[in-house]
Amino acid sequence: MKPAPIGSAYKFQPRQIVCLEHEDTCLYTEVIEVVTSRQVCWVRPLMLVISEANRDALTSAELLTLYDLRQGADLVWPTILFRAALDTEVIPLLAKLDNLDANGASTPDVHKQLSLFVRKIWLAYKETF
Repeated sequence: MKPAPIGSAYKFQPRQIVCLEHEDTCLYTEVIEVVTSRQVCWVRPLMLVISEANRDALTSAELLTLYDLRQGADLVWPTILFRAALDTEVIPLLAKLDNLDANGASTPDVHKQLSLFVRKIWLAYKETF
């Protein structure tokens, strides 16, 4: 993951969707507020997307596991870790999120996945926190 350039990172606007990428996982969040003086961003998680590249040479399709985080807790994280999410990447994911059937991941699974992701980010970027 490449952190966003400092000059552009603080131009996030409330209600903008931003992404935090690490390895095979993307955390999509909605910006609530940017606290420029502390270089942090208050965000509301929307979804966690874990991609598992299909290594079969015959296809380049990716398998995605989508976790709905809309009922979870907000986060306050360093702004530099986020990048602006593109509409073309977010809209199809939001459509999938709305179409998740009742047999989707249970709440404990969702919280566990987010907790694991938060831990990975913290370990990878300790100096940023």
